[in-house]
Amino acid sequence: MALLLGVDTGGTYTDAVLLRDERDVVASAKSLTTKHDLSLGIGGAIEAVLSESGVDPSDVAMASLSTTLATNALVEGQGGRVALIYIGFKERDLDTHGLRDALKGDPVLILEGGHNHAGGEAAPLGKDALKRFLETHSDVSAVAVAAQFATRNPAHELAAMSLVSEFLGVPVSASHQLSAKLNGPKRAMTALLNARLIGMIDGLIGSAQATLKRFGIDAPLMVVRGDGALIGSDMARERPIETILSGPAASIVGARWLTGADHALVSDIGGTTTDIAVLRDGRPAIDPMGAQVGPYRTMVEAVAMRTHGLGGDSEVHFIGSGLKGGVTLGPRRVVPVSLIALDAPDVVHAALDAQMRSTVPGEHDGRFVRVVKGLSVDGLGARETALLERIGTNVLPMGHALKNRIEAQALKRLVERGLVQIAALTPSDASHALGRIEVWDVEAAKKALCLMGRRRTGAGDMLAPVADVMAQIVIDQLTEQTVLALLETAFSEENEEFTHSPSDLAQHTLMRMGMDQHRGLLRIDAGLNLPIVGLGASAMSYYPAVGARLGCEAILPEHGGVANAIGAVVGRVTMRRQGIVTAPSEGRYRAHFESGPEDYADGELALNALEDHLRAQALADAQGSGAEDIHVHAHRDVTTAQAEARDVFIEAVISVEASGRPRIAS
Repeated sequence: MALLLGVDTGGTYTDAVLLRDERDVVASAKSLTTKHDLSLGIGGAIEAVLSESGVDPSDVAMASLSTTLATNALVEGQGGRVALIYIGFKERDLDTHGLRDALKGDPVLILEGGHNHAGGEAAPLGKDALKRFLETHSDVSAVAVAAQFATRNPAHELAAMSLVSEFLGVPVSASHQLSAKLNGPKRAMTALLNARLIGMIDGLIGSAQATLKRFGIDAPLMVVRGDGALIGSDMARERPIETILSGPAASIVGARWLTGADHALVSDIGGTTTDIAVLRDGRPAIDPMGAQVGPYRTMVEAVAMRTHGLGGDSEVHFIGSGLKGGVTLGPRRVVPVSLIALDAPDVVHAALDAQMRSTVPGEHDGRFVRVVKGLSVDGLGARETALLERIGTNVLPMGHALKNRIEAQALKRLVERGLVQIAALTPSDASHALGRIEVWDVEAAKKALCLMGRRRTGAGDMLAPVADVMAQIVIDQLTEQTVLALLETAFSEENEEFTHSPSDLAQHTLMRMGMDQHRGLLRIDAGLNLPIVGLGASAMSYYPAVGARLGCEAILPEHGGVANAIGAVVGRVTMRRQGIVTAPSEGRYRAHFESGPEDYADGELALNALEDHLRAQALADAQGSGAEDIHVHAHRDVTTAQAEARDVFIEAVISVEASGRPRIAS
């Protein structure tokens, strides 16, 4: 009877769960995620679950890790400073495909080179220009390389990787190693985001491995990929982009295991995001367009999921326009005031009390900043450096940190780099004030709510007279935005040809009237025709109201708060490889390998050679990720055309999948 340990590291909590032989939940526990030292949060969760279960750590046969850190980092625009080497493309691509926004001011080099669709060299690689660029940009933590038609011939990407390693010695993300599909700018985006995440995921896995060793757990460590499959920790370190949507994907797997639901909308609310997917016949669909997180569309295979910047720790924003006023939530995650008050109670309460005594609401009331320790500050400007030094090592009221409005932009850049955290009012604070949660500082939460509530609406009235009323306004807004997120997902998954966007339909007046069961000259009823499975630590508090509003069943499983950690250990190792055979001229068949193209005089020989190669790669990947009892399947998608009453070969895409259960320690 094998003991399996699942760990999920989220933006606010780190969860741990012990399963016995994939049948029974032995114990589960939570600990606060400690971003400055992830091993503390991971260790706290593992220690708690081992203590609750009373098992011997040496009996743990496998450990698996899922995380929302990569997803959260992309949603919030965080990550390390990187460089992009963009080979054979035009500079206008940076703007038309969103690469410049994703770079966020990090260095980029548009370089001569690249290949054509047949794999032939379009232009020589500009090695001298690349060397000069690398000599002047030694402050990056990783480099992304993307070349035109690199999936048909990766020679220039390989050469650029070699030079980067020689000059800088930092990790390199090559686009052809992350996807075998065409669309160079999209591959470049994938490589860029992969490079930005390398340091973060490497630190997470290192912390997890060190913590397991400290507890005497000598078992293989797996990591959940964005499609819910498991991969070895070494591969996850090299390809951290594949862990985006890792936590949400694990929660879908966990939801199915917990409920047995075949058809449902699964909604997982965390501290930073709400992630929604559709279960059909017990399985989530894979997004054919590649995973999208926030504004970024990647080529990563992942569960078809809509990610919204809405969670328990979403920032509450005041809306002063209109007679009634109101609030909106997100998309940025902040540290709840009730949580930061645990770390610095004297500073936080003194500042809140002083702000309450002021007769005029201040711009920065109820807001604090603190530095995240232990991160690289390379590449910062003078204004950012000065602000970082002013904040120092303590929690500081934001009004004390910022001397003028210009410094607000400097603070924004520090937050985007992950160097500074902002604390402000959140739904978690509202839940504390209403007595739904009582783990942090309730009084600090109530003071922050009072500060928000005394703001004036367009009619000149206070938004809310007391903390409880303000708290309910925040919770009602969370319900409203969750309902809209679920409706958007439902409309996007319908097969009807709608003339409006899913967002417009979700907010349409008729939809709202239908949910209110309008009865006038018209009778209008609307809602979800599927149950929702609510997951996450706060789902028990929030989702009964969501189900009531949508007129559907809300399934809230007993262990739904740790569904991510459960999904981390009940998945399978699945490795996929894909390649293409083209016909550059009549009677010539070109198989495109990672090492470069090879020509054959016979089509079947070319197909067999590439399939054998892909099978061997997928099998080696699965074995390298600790799988056993591996099954390998191949599929050929051959495109032909009719010419002179005969079929003419155009191209063939070969896809190979190797799948097996993760090997466990004996």
